[in-house]
Amino acid sequence: MKWVIASLGIVTFLSCSEPEALEPLYRPDLMEIPKGFPEIVFPSDNAFSIARWALGKKLFYDPVMSLDNTVSCVSCHRPDLAFSDQLALSPGVQNRPGTRNAPTLANVAYHPYLTREGGVPTLEMQILVPIQEHNEFDFNIVLLAERLNQDSTYVAMSLEAYDRAPDAFVITRALACFERSLLSGYSSFDQFTQYNSNSAMNAAEVRGMNLFFSEKTNCSHCHSGFNFTNYAFENNGLYEVYEDPGRYRLTLDEADRALFKVPTLRNIALTGPYMHDGTLPSLEAVVEHYQSGGKEHPHKSELIQPLALTSGEKSDLVAFLKALTDETFITNPFFIN
Repeated sequence: MKWVIASLGIVTFLSCSEPEALEPLYRPDLMEIPKGFPEIVFPSDNAFSIARWALGKKLFYDPVMSLDNTVSCVSCHRPDLAFSDQLALSPGVQNRPGTRNAPTLANVAYHPYLTREGGVPTLEMQILVPIQEHNEFDFNIVLLAERLNQDSTYVAMSLEAYDRAPDAFVITRALACFERSLLSGYSSFDQFTQYNSNSAMNAAEVRGMNLFFSEKTNCSHCHSGFNFTNYAFENNGLYEVYEDPGRYRLTLDEADRALFKVPTLRNIALTGPYMHDGTLPSLEAVVEHYQSGGKEHPHKSELIQPLALTSGEKSDLVAFLKALTDETFITNPFFIN
């Protein structure tokens, strides 16, 4: 899927043809679907357009979204970090402490539900969460719309994009339109497996890949498919007792206590610290956690068992995880303000 983007005045570096090996300056066109990825399904009331994307990008970077004009979406979702950050818990307005680790927004267009407990079914609805959360933007979308209506640029862009002045409909749809464009599928792993570049991964990364997809680790049982997640809700034995109730917060079903949505591993080297609360500082620490088999918890997945990996195998596994970094994604000028 490709869209002509000349109206944005942004120069693409190369054509969308599929080279044998991606050059360092290769940039996919805006909304180009990476090889091996499915097409994106857009809501009937929010089809893609350049005007909607541009409005959403402007909102994404603007602290106007927060109560005191100090925090924006990019405060927790930086493009150079695959639209995540490097904090365990990201602060909101007035430096209020966050409650969960900020996830990457890469390929969020494909998520069947949002938030760690999966309680939000669409990107349009998810936009409401940070706006109203006390520890994030602590604002009201109606008041935000009133604020935007005082800005002639936002009014003009809104009329062009949705044929209406800024309101809750426009705000949620425009931001969702921009976030659906955050496609990441050009890592060294992708170059090796999809673009037939045998030199894209070194020997350690290939050994780690084979280990990742083997029954010895079971990594790919949960981190499967093109986006390295099955979107299931699991407990991985991080604690014996969890302060965060996980999916139980949504369902109030005791069977869901301490279950969290399996995250994508794409760009995982950039999105630490790790786990829902950011308690594991490095990929090495994550591998050691799974090596140990995790803590005993009544809801821990049966797949979480001690791995008995050698030091070399642990190093290879980390090398493979780093090969899931997409340099074209984090440097793509479309996404940089």
